[in-house]
Amino acid sequence: MVSQLIEHGRIETTLPKAKELRRVADRVVTWGKEGTINARRQASAVVRGDEVMRKLFGELADRYKERDGGYTRILRTRRRPNDAAQMAFIEYIDREGELRPARPVGESLLPKAAQPLEN
Repeated sequence: MVSQLIEHGRIETTLPKAKELRRVADRVVTWGKEGTINARRQASAVVRGDEVMRKLFGELADRYKERDGGYTRILRTRRRPNDAAQMAFIEYIDREGELRPARPVGESLLPKAAQPLEN
């Protein structure tokens, strides 16, 4: 499933699968950013396909070199008609055609009143 996410950039799956996939997808991008031989071996145990490996260690590593984590986003979509399972999109952020724009790097989630004072 990680290979499909890297290849397509966004996939729709059930919410529990998307939450589990986020853990693996973020770890794989971190290996891509490292770029060492050991990181390539670890990623090749999870990712299938030479083209996907090239995209991981090339395009995705360059795109997220300034970001320290949080490379994916999960957006709930609908309930599946058969079994009423909650469906969700999981996508990489900072890419063309994303469903919602990413928050700038370093921007806090806290309201202004709760942020620490800067001297």
